[in-house]
Amino acid sequence: MGKLIFLCGTNYPTSICFIVVNEFCERFSYYGMKAVLTLYFLSYLKWDKNLSTAVYHAFSGLCYFTPILGAVIADSWLGKFKTIIYLSIVYVIGHVVKSVGAIPTVGNTDVHIGLSMFGLILIALGTGGIKPCVAAFGGDQFEEEHIKERQKFFSIFYMSINAGSVLSTLITPILRGDVKCFGDDCYALAFGVPAALMVVALAVFIFGSGMYKKTPPQGNVLGEVCKCIGFAIKNRWNSSKDDVKRKHWLDWAEDKYSKRLIQEIKMVLRVLVLYIPLPMFWALFDQQGSRWTLQATRMNMAFVSPSFSRHLNMLNALLILVFVPIFDLIIYPLPLGVEGNTIINSIFCLNLCKLQDPSTYEPLPLGAPNKELSIDVTFTGRSYSCRHEFEERKAYSLIVHQKAPGIECKLVEDYIIKNEDGNPNVRFFNTFPEAMNVTVGETEFYVPPDYSMSANSAVNRGSYPAVRCSHQSKKSENLNLGLLDFGASYTFILREKDGKIVAEKMEDVKANNVHIAWQIPQYALITAGEVMFSITGLEFSYSQAPNNMKSVLQAGWLLTVAFGNVIVLIVAEGAGLEQVFFSLFTTFCVSFPQWKEFLLFGGLLLGVCIIFSFMAYFYTYVDPEQLSKMYAGDSGKKECEEEEDDCDNTKKKEKRDVIPLTEKGRSTKL
Repeated sequence: MGKLIFLCGTNYPTSICFIVVNEFCERFSYYGMKAVLTLYFLSYLKWDKNLSTAVYHAFSGLCYFTPILGAVIADSWLGKFKTIIYLSIVYVIGHVVKSVGAIPTVGNTDVHIGLSMFGLILIALGTGGIKPCVAAFGGDQFEEEHIKERQKFFSIFYMSINAGSVLSTLITPILRGDVKCFGDDCYALAFGVPAALMVVALAVFIFGSGMYKKTPPQGNVLGEVCKCIGFAIKNRWNSSKDDVKRKHWLDWAEDKYSKRLIQEIKMVLRVLVLYIPLPMFWALFDQQGSRWTLQATRMNMAFVSPSFSRHLNMLNALLILVFVPIFDLIIYPLPLGVEGNTIINSIFCLNLCKLQDPSTYEPLPLGAPNKELSIDVTFTGRSYSCRHEFEERKAYSLIVHQKAPGIECKLVEDYIIKNEDGNPNVRFFNTFPEAMNVTVGETEFYVPPDYSMSANSAVNRGSYPAVRCSHQSKKSENLNLGLLDFGASYTFILREKDGKIVAEKMEDVKANNVHIAWQIPQYALITAGEVMFSITGLEFSYSQAPNNMKSVLQAGWLLTVAFGNVIVLIVAEGAGLEQVFFSLFTTFCVSFPQWKEFLLFGGLLLGVCIIFSFMAYFYTYVDPEQLSKMYAGDSGKKECEEEEDDCDNTKKKEKRDVIPLTEKGRSTKL
């Protein structure tokens, strides 16, 4: 064990500097790679959107399930220090394999896919395995009397995570897009730089080796825990009515296992039960990358780039860097009746702004997937009948114009689903007897003659005062289309007025009327909730864990994140409801409006908050150090009150049960 050296004038060990820098570099490595991963699947491996999304979420989920493996190895076999070293090496190898798989000259597509998947598995093992160990190892560096310093360390630790996330999310996409290699986007460099940062993280961590306080592993703790629980359940099941009643079902294991182990298991189980409702927070929190991004595309992005919605996730990490010092220095010291920041708090955020949905259409009951309907039209006192075939779940416009000897009806299918990038849709209706070509920005429209409609295409948001329109009989003319705003769908009717061609605008789908700036408050609220929830959760998991199960309980905390991801994966991706809901409420405005969906998730989390508040109220805090001292000499057997021979036999048993406290080479019992 290295000798602890403290920073000048403080109770902070110097060793935590190496741990924080290591975490910063490791998070830069992880989030930098992840920032371009989906694009790599889509544009390099040529996967479709669904497969890319599924693999991305599967990888993210695996990264939060592997902490259990790392925690077991650390607490039962290698110890935290060696576990971090060995799994970091696996982590580096995974990055290198991933980078090699992105080099076009290395094999064919199958080789690239194989290397990429193998690399991602190694990265998941590495990042997940060290995740609970680094946080717990940092907490180990503090003496028990320095509780406040340890709490602040977890805040600094969390800030380093988000600092690495912000920088990597900015830098890595630039390396991919702006730097060209092998004649295309340089994914090899975009993955190679995170690999280099992971090498730096490993080197920094090893460099501080001599300063660390290293707690040795204490055998197969998880195995003993499982055996103890199994023995207690078996004893309880086989007990008779005449047996002495026990206060707790785990007390039935006292015949074989020490009271100390039983109490430690009780501690862990109490905390794990407390964690049961928490995945719902992460399920809502993780919607920043799905539902909230989708919401952003349905908002007005005036004064910002349409691609701004894809970078909003960075706002969360930036706000973390701002909020953590504010909460540590201002909020937590306030006399609010809360014991420090060791009680887990949570805030749920909810945006109830009703977004503009498409124009209202009159529903036509068909009673079949498709059906021919007769539509009666009255014009100049005469009645006409128009017959057209309609399909379910589609929107149509009926165009009626005069044509000898009466009228002519044309049925046109409307495209009223808003674009994912927020850009407006445009189409042109030609009333002239000859075809026309219209150029809007860089998009060309061919408009057929004689009351026909052009194809529907997306254009960039902006003002178009002079759009080129050309046809055979006349010179090219300029059309004034005005402002084409975010989220809208427009139909322009080309007709003659005062000897000139004019474009009369019809707004089929209203423009987004809620500005994207309204998302900032909800990001601020969810970030405030994350600061109070996640940082205190890390510290709570450490402080309430027995000394020999610190990493295991950290892994238990991270599992709440994993199960939150599973909820999102099942609801939004696995069941395919996201696409269904989006299609339905953007097409028909009736099935499941977005604001109601947010209200549903917010209400669910509010219910979880209430349940968790009751659970937390009845939770009793335990000091693991005090527990260790109390049961330091306990063997799990009754006191020797009979013959000396029985006492000798019990002492032999104690050697297997007691975790001794050594003082000058002799066993000390309390």
